[in-house]
Amino acid sequence: MSKTIKHYWEDFAVGQVRDLGTISPTREEIITFASQFDPQPFHLDDEAAKASVFGGLCASGWHTCAMAMRLMVTNFLHETSSLGSPGLEGIQWLKPVFPGDTLRLQTTVLETKPMGKRPDVGMTRNRWEMFNQNGDKVLNMEGWGMFRRRTPATA
Repeated sequence: MSKTIKHYWEDFAVGQVRDLGTISPTREEIITFASQFDPQPFHLDDEAAKASVFGGLCASGWHTCAMAMRLMVTNFLHETSSLGSPGLEGIQWLKPVFPGDTLRLQTTVLETKPMGKRPDVGMTRNRWEMFNQNGDKVLNMEGWGMFRRRTPATA
């Protein structure tokens, strides 16, 4: 698959904020994800969920992360020189996500640095924040991304 690269590492600036769109999980999607990856009762069964601390069927936190990743890839990474990620520094699931919620993803560049051993790669540390339709933050995570440089560093 050929792609047009619009953003290289040099295009990221500390403080830069991107709104990466919305996604709304359905009851069926929540149950399907949980059935395969997080089969806890409050993600699978309406009655069990009502009796839980959540008060109703809700998405797995891992499903929330996966939805954030989907928005990131679809609405941004496909146009970048992304080389993947070495990992996350932290994930916080702050509020439950219920069927029909409309989730919006926003990312903020916190830090950029060249990769020491790879002059053709730079790294960015980003904060990912996902909000529901009421403006409540449901997900907060930070992590690093690796991007090809437009112009490799010279020694």
